Amino acid sequence: MKGYFGRYGGQFVPETLIPALDELEGAYREFRKDKVYQGQLKTLLKDFAGRPTPLYYAERLSGYLSMKVYLKREDLLHTGAHKINNTLGQIMLARFMGKKRIIAETGAGQHGVATATVCALLGIGCVVYMGRTDVERQHINVERMKLLGAEVVSVEKGSATLKSAVNEALRDWVKSVRTTHYLIGSVVGPHPFPTIVADFQSVIGEEARAQILKRERRLPDHVIACIGGGSNAIGIFKGFVKDRSVDIRGVEAGGTSLDLGRHSATLTKGRPGILHGTLSYLLQDGSGQVADAHSVAPGLDYPGVGPEHSWLKDRRRVQYGVCYDREALHAFSVLSRLEGILPALESAHALGYLIEHKNEFNGKTVIINLSGRGDKDMDIVRKGGEYHG
Repeated sequence: MKGYFGRYGGQFVPETLIPALDELEGAYREFRKDKVYQGQLKTLLKDFAGRPTPLYYAERLSGYLSMKVYLKREDLLHTGAHKINNTLGQIMLARFMGKKRIIAETGAGQHGVATATVCALLGIGCVVYMGRTDVERQHINVERMKLLGAEVVSVEKGSATLKSAVNEALRDWVKSVRTTHYLIGSVVGPHPFPTIVADFQSVIGEEARAQILKRERRLPDHVIACIGGGSNAIGIFKGFVKDRSVDIRGVEAGGTSLDLGRHSATLTKGRPGILHGTLSYLLQDGSGQVADAHSVAPGLDYPGVGPEHSWLKDRRRVQYGVCYDREALHAFSVLSRLEGILPALESAHALGYLIEHKNEFNGKTVIINLSGRGDKDMDIVRKGGEYHG
């Protein structure tokens, strides 16, 4: 069924947005066949963003954990995270469609920075919605967006985190859809957004697969990535999901304690529901209302998840686990001291999971998608995660 991964996905949006989504889907099909635009995008990914990114063998970390650990270094991309793969793709798609204005949502600020960056590159107006809580704890990225020429709108309503930012961006798009492209940052939202974002992020997995085969002459035993909405994870999973010999793990934010209900572990603790135009796993309270998500990592503070992840969970192709705040903060310190790499707190959840379950991976070859760098998180780390609600 069009726009679905099994039972998940769809277009649960106001009727006024259906023509815009149909237009987007049709334009994307044509965009993928346009050799001029595809050539320009390929050049930008190489010369502006910095692809391909290295697959780095973390020798000291490997010795510490008694396994072979490779890091897919998306943190080395321009703007410091994997987000620019998608923003470059979508900004070129918006230009192909003749859109004159871009809106976006952001939690950790990395998608906002990447969106502001590509809008500055092409001279297109940009508005970024960001929850007030995230504006406060990611103020460095807010300043970066403003310097790049974006208008940053602090969202006071609701949870004042990523969910609220998406709500406001969707409200804006309903009113301005004829001239505006909503440059959504993850594999969430109504069809065709989950497919479009996954396609633009699949370069991560394509590169990682070729790189590990060149280095080890075999596929890895395990691939691990953190998950909020799920774009960095689906990006690297795409390179290995057809290889049944490769065990794939997605790591959600456990927050302070799952027992206290303060977490973002949608796939672990949620159930199917509708949020932001798509049917997927969703954190809900006893009355079926959307529950607030909580994590020390702003980019994982989202109560939903991409529909493709929900489908992969139900098919049991990907195993989804949890990393708590304290484990992510510990992993941040471990990688910094052993390898001289400061990971984003989002990425630190993937490493934290590996450290906590190291006996399971003993002697194995593991790829971790290091989706972003940790400069943005220094205030949170310095204060021991106290920004966390």
